[in-house]
Amino acid sequence: MEELKILYEDNHVIVVVKPANVPTQSDITGDVDLLSMVKKYIKEKYNKPGEAYVGLVHRLDRPTGGVMVFAKNSKSAARLTEQFKEHTTNKTYYAVTNGVVKFKKDRLVNYIKKDEKENIVKLATMSEQGAKRAELEYRELENDGKLSLLEVTILTGRSHQIRVQLANTGFPLYGDFKYGKEKSKATKNLGLWAGKLSFTHPVTKEKMTFMVCPDTTILPWKNFRMEKYFSR
Repeated sequence: MEELKILYEDNHVIVVVKPANVPTQSDITGDVDLLSMVKKYIKEKYNKPGEAYVGLVHRLDRPTGGVMVFAKNSKSAARLTEQFKEHTTNKTYYAVTNGVVKFKKDRLVNYIKKDEKENIVKLATMSEQGAKRAELEYRELENDGKLSLLEVTILTGRSHQIRVQLANTGFPLYGDFKYGKEKSKATKNLGLWAGKLSFTHPVTKEKMTFMVCPDTTILPWKNFRMEKYFSR
């Protein structure tokens, strides 16, 4: 089990770094998940009897790493959940696409729906049952002639929307076997990282912002000057 990386903690919230390829919560694989890691940490640190309470207020896909916040009590969980539901939080992702994008800056609007049978998200028409509007904005930060590094802001927060919407432009994410054209298992790191998260503290009402840079020793991040985007 990877060591839990904590960015901030008080009596109400705990902000941690989710490693790539670790599930947010338990799934059918039985692999160690981030929620269980946080619960174990709190139980041991505070010597709590039974299972420690940790509120899951948002999620990241298993292959995506980055900043996540958890609630340490039910009141904070309810308030944070409302913020994510109302899109009053700010989430910035860093995405690496296969190929250099045609437009240096763009806003993508699609309708998507989840195919539960295939466990995949697909493009849909507005009138289809279960279709949800997906909207994001991106700008290219740099490219190396073969890959583009994008800063992405999601405006709707749909499952897999960055992966699906960018793939629809003809520039799928690096390492994306589900929505891209890559078939080789040699590339295991998905080019998607939740690098910045801002939210209002559920009790103090303070605006809080956290940033964490991906591992720049591995692909695809080592191809870019990632540290410059995380200097305050």
